[in-house]
Amino acid sequence: MRLGALEVGLIDAYVRWDNDPRIMEGHGRAEPVSRAERLAGLHAQMSGDNAHFTVYDGEDLPIGTITLAIDHAVRTAEFFIALGPEGRGRGLAAPATRAALDHAFNILRLHNVMLTVLAPNTPAVRAYRRAGFSVVGTRRNSGIWNGERCNELLMDAIPPTPN
Repeated sequence: MRLGALEVGLIDAYVRWDNDPRIMEGHGRAEPVSRAERLAGLHAQMSGDNAHFTVYDGEDLPIGTITLAIDHAVRTAEFFIALGPEGRGRGLAAPATRAALDHAFNILRLHNVMLTVLAPNTPAVRAYRRAGFSVVGTRRNSGIWNGERCNELLMDAIPPTPN
């Protein structure tokens, strides 16, 4: 598993993942994104100052994306991950998340990375915990999972303390 740059040549995979029902539900989106919209977004991502990655299983099979939306003034970021069907259920979310946290803390020198996750998304919560995130709060009735209201969990990670 490795992280690489976003690539225009992967636009069809990015659109497919963004429109995957499980990703849409996990991100709280109800409307699919068009190829043109995603391509415009991809160009904005590639020219912006946040950290965006393609997640690869091994050297050349792309399986998803990760974004660190950075607040440069306070050296923090919000974490987003989207693994396509080819990347799910294989234990790859936690290592991909750990790789992103390693980049956040050791390359970008961030002090905190946070995320929100719908509470019923227990596989994601487990993966985030394995990667180093902790639950720091609950936002009640703020999400929808399988058509039902649910809570969102706020999780964060901080750099490990040196030995």
